[in-house]
Amino acid sequence: QLQLVESGGGLVQPGGSLRLSCVASGFTLEHYAVRWFRQCPGKEREGISCINASGSTDYTDSVKGRFTVSRGKVENTVHLQMNSLKPEDAGDYYCAVGGNCQAWFQLSRWGEGTPVTVSS
Repeated sequence: QLQLVESGGGLVQPGGSLRLSCVASGFTLEHYAVRWFRQCPGKEREGISCINASGSTDYTDSVKGRFTVSRGKVENTVHLQMNSLKPEDAGDYYCAVGGNCQAWFQLSRWGEGTPVTVSS
């Protein structure tokens, strides 16, 4: 089954920025939609951003205007640029591939995720 590796998380102050990376090995990521998820403490995993193979994107309201998903310079990477981070953004971030963002059907296994901590 398809699997991805997330990286780039860390500790950041409120209002700061982080850039997460999602890397595929053994398949071409550009052929798939990629959705970013996060699991905040005490909450269920939720989708927050998605990019289609076409390049179109969508965002959940809680991150709209602050987060940007994009394809990387190489075709097997996707990034999530996170700006103006808030304490409630803290949690474990995951990426996954699916057919398309509008009718999501996940095709990949969950990876380890990358932790994000937002604290002063």
